[in-house]
Amino acid sequence: MQDQGQSTKTESAYRLLRRDILATRLRPGAPMKLGALRDRYEIGWTPLREALSRLEAEGLVTAVSNRGFAVAPVSRAALEDLTRARMAVEIPLLLESIENGGSEWESAVVTAHYRLSRCTLSVESATESQIDEWDEKHAVFHAALVGAARSSWLARFQQTISDQMRRHHRFLSLAPTLRAAEGMHEGYREAVAALHDAMAIAHHTELMEAALDRDAARARTLMEAHIGFTIDVYARSEDGGHAAPAAPKARASK
Repeated sequence: MQDQGQSTKTESAYRLLRRDILATRLRPGAPMKLGALRDRYEIGWTPLREALSRLEAEGLVTAVSNRGFAVAPVSRAALEDLTRARMAVEIPLLLESIENGGSEWESAVVTAHYRLSRCTLSVESATESQIDEWDEKHAVFHAALVGAARSSWLARFQQTISDQMRRHHRFLSLAPTLRAAEGMHEGYREAVAALHDAMAIAHHTELMEAALDRDAARARTLMEAHIGFTIDVYARSEDGGHAAPAAPKARASK
C-alpha cells in the first residue's frame, strides 16, 4: 500500500508534468526520458513512473514500445475530431445549464467573464505567462457556463476534451500564428486577424448574455461558432491565410 509521502510525491509529479504538457512546454511527440525528467523536475523514479501512467490513461502521454514514454502527438485530424466531440458534449451541457442554472450559476458566469475581460492580451506580443493566464481564465469561463448541467458523465468528457483542445490550440494554432506574425509573410495577416477574433472578449460577452437571457437557440448558435474558431485559426496559419475553415458544420437552430 502506497504511503502518504509517496502519494504526495506522485501527485506533485503528475501535476507538474500535466501542467507543462497542456502548456506545450513539453512538446507534442517529444520523448519523455525518465533521467531528463528527474533532473528537470527533481522528482524520483517511482513518482515519475506512476505519474506517467496516470497521464497515459488520460491520453496526454503515449507508451512507446521498447522506448518508454512520449508526449501524445497532435494533428489537424485529431483537432477536427476533438472539435466534433466538443460540439457533441459541450452544447448539451450548456443547454442543461441554461435550463437548470440558478442565481449561483449566473454569478459564477458573470464573475468568470469579468476576470477574462480583465485579462488584457496583445496577440502579437504576448508572453508565455500572459498566454497561460488567458488560457486558464478562458477555461474557467467555459467551465462556469456549463456548471449547472446535471450530467456528470458529459461533464467528465467535457473536461477531457477541453484539456486536449487547449493543447492542440496552443501548439497548432496559437504558436505558429505568433511566429508567423513576427515576419508577417503574405497571408499570415489573415491568420493573426483570425486569432484576434478567436480570443476577443466580444464573442464571450455575447455567449454570456445569451446564456443569462435563457436564449437557448442563440446560445447554441454562438457556441457552435465559438467552437469552430480554433480550426479556423489553424487552417489560416497552416495554409497561408487562404484556406477555408475546416470546422464541422453547425447544426441549424430551431
